[in-house]
Amino acid sequence: MEFLLNDLALTAALGRTASIIIFAIVMVLVFAGIIVLFFFLNMLRWYIQSVFTGAGVKISDLVGMYFRKVRASVIVPSKIMSVQAGLADQEITTKNLEAHYMAGGNVPLVIRSLIAAHKAKTIKLSFREASAIDLAGRNVLEAVQTSVYPRVIDCPARGSARKSLDAVAKDGIQLKVRARVTVRSNLQQLIGGATEETIIARVGEGIVSAIGSETHSAVLENPDVISKTVLARRLDSQTAFEIVSIDIADIDVGDNIGARLRADQAEADTRVARARAEGRRAMAVAQEQENMAEIEEQRAKLVAAEADVPKAMADGFRQKKLGILDYYKLRNVQADTDMRKAISTAGESTVKQVTPR
Repeated sequence: MEFLLNDLALTAALGRTASIIIFAIVMVLVFAGIIVLFFFLNMLRWYIQSVFTGAGVKISDLVGMYFRKVRASVIVPSKIMSVQAGLADQEITTKNLEAHYMAGGNVPLVIRSLIAAHKAKTIKLSFREASAIDLAGRNVLEAVQTSVYPRVIDCPARGSARKSLDAVAKDGIQLKVRARVTVRSNLQQLIGGATEETIIARVGEGIVSAIGSETHSAVLENPDVISKTVLARRLDSQTAFEIVSIDIADIDVGDNIGARLRADQAEADTRVARARAEGRRAMAVAQEQENMAEIEEQRAKLVAAEADVPKAMADGFRQKKLGILDYYKLRNVQADTDMRKAISTAGESTVKQVTPR
């Protein structure tokens, strides 16, 4: 009897465990079914939109987007926009849109730029070119808009340290010029083409060169000569823009740079001449000092020679070649010479005192 009761209790316990397991399995299946239903309802929503708009996005494409982690909310509306706008580009397929999305591109921006180019009817832009421009980091929609509506660039640029382009005319007069450059985007050279900074630099260089080949009066009378000269140089080559026009907004007359340079050159020439004259004077002074040193050297030799005269006279007395009378005659000649020197010196000093100053 006890064995039967234990068997019944075990059976009841197993029944409760089986019920719990079955309930858990059912709940898991229900939860999974809800998730699958939500997933298919979401896919169904995009599929229905695609069918009614003629976008041609299949259920298999939507499922593939989910597993490839591509947002259908980006691809499907972009495909719908292209179809509704009437874009006839064969490259605008679901696969290409997914590839551009996975490459990090902005798919809606590319489609909007293609629609803008298509509506303009004068701009030829393919999906391949637009996607390449977008992946290159350029704003393709802004480029298309700039191609439709040209943009004006200030030269020098706004916010720069220099407020004007300073150029010197042929006659040496400084002219301060401000220009405005009208450009439109060159979509074929947008990838790898130079930016606005290059346009500003080239236009500034062209304006300075054009002013340098004319007189300031000719430039002031006809500023259009600058624009024509700069436009003829094709400064927009290898850039992302095409120059439509160059307009001179303002011209101011600055300093007379030529006169200042000539004055500075004259001052420099004067300093060079003074330096050369000072060098010649220093050389003359040095030569004078050398001559004075030579005189003193010769005077020293004379004194040394005069010191030998008494020795020669004594030697003459010893050898009896010189007598006493000869000696006195020599002394008289010396005394007479000294007297004449004293008289001449006294006369010179008297003349100096009498001469008025």
